[in-house]
Amino acid sequence: MTTNKKEKIVLAYSGGLDTSVILKWLIDRGYDVIAYIADVGQEDDFEEARKKALQIGACEVYIEDLREEFVRDFIYPAIQASAIYENRYLLGTALARPLIAKRQIELAAETGASYVSHGATGKGNDQVRFELTYYALNPSIKVLAPWKDKDFLKRFRGRTDMLHYAREKEIPVKASLKKPYSEDDNLLHISHEAGVLEDPAYSPGKEILSRITHPTDAPDKVTRISISFRDGVPVKVINESDGTTVEGDLELFNYLNEIGCKNGIGLLDMVENRYVGIKSRGVYETPGATILFIAHMDVEGIAMDREVLRLRNMLSPKFAELVYNGFWYSPEMDFLRAALNKSQELIDGTVSLGLYKGNVLVEGRESPSALYDKELSSMDIEGGFDQQDSEGFIKINAIRLMAHHAILEKSKSRLKSSDLINNSLIKEMIK
Repeated sequence: MTTNKKEKIVLAYSGGLDTSVILKWLIDRGYDVIAYIADVGQEDDFEEARKKALQIGACEVYIEDLREEFVRDFIYPAIQASAIYENRYLLGTALARPLIAKRQIELAAETGASYVSHGATGKGNDQVRFELTYYALNPSIKVLAPWKDKDFLKRFRGRTDMLHYAREKEIPVKASLKKPYSEDDNLLHISHEAGVLEDPAYSPGKEILSRITHPTDAPDKVTRISISFRDGVPVKVINESDGTTVEGDLELFNYLNEIGCKNGIGLLDMVENRYVGIKSRGVYETPGATILFIAHMDVEGIAMDREVLRLRNMLSPKFAELVYNGFWYSPEMDFLRAALNKSQELIDGTVSLGLYKGNVLVEGRESPSALYDKELSSMDIEGGFDQQDSEGFIKINAIRLMAHHAILEKSKSRLKSSDLINNSLIKEMIK
């Protein structure tokens, strides 16, 4: 007697309505579904999610704490790269996806699953980030993305259909209209989008904030801290106001999130360009990373060579674009990371900051590898710089400017001569 062995599929599972419905739908399609829950710092009840997945019918549930790896291998490299998408967004969601997708691929190999799946829609960025990572790490993997499946789309046209299906299949869900928008939460940030926020003119009130204190409600007192860096990576935070000292990747980042939240740091409301060609509006809360981004840029100012800094700043937008578009595991990212890692050698030092009502105020910095020379740059001390040398320096740099001016004057003279000739011809024709 022969039995048909079911195909295994590893589903990125959150416990919410979408992935719970997808979990049951995949089971109904004949798959053995392994629910994978990645702890990247979101405030979820993981044991409740485990029970729900098993109740729905998952054959196995894996829950993994990826927070330390997320900070060390994804958040900090982005800070070193000064990566910020479209000059504003600190890539909170984009940086977490390749980590989750990587572990899905590894788990598929460990469990003998030939499929992976996710709950990202066909209009957003996350589908690209998940699937590019899947294929980069295992080109032979099979991807089942329900929101691009014809049968799934025919069955589920929106949230109402999913709620009906959940009731029909006895899937426990917490459907609520308290937050008429979607959220993505992790250690780096929490994002709010869709729903009422799809109107770009809609102004959300303070109630939208899940993490930070609104800047207007933050303390009327400056919180002073110092952050120490080694090779561009934060290694210690000291709260100068109360003496607290924090070290360790995860502990340090958690602490910056904590004091950043209290002081209203990291609120952003923007309209951005998705990779798929659609504009979207998002409201982001990114406290700890906002503090680190500003501090890191400042220590680079004192410790990084001018030309290296210029080149790094040319690479930063490309790094951010690759992260946003899902190309973390790509040859071009390998190239960029090698160059950016080189740029961070000797980016050591300590930056003093004041946190106040949504603002991160740089108050001072010092570095053992500082390229800053107080006497050399002083206006009051001669300090080894002959100011008369600047005369020749300026004249050499002015050569091309003077040449350009001469060409412009010649061009103007030719135009005047041409006008005179044309005017004479016109007069002759009139006669």
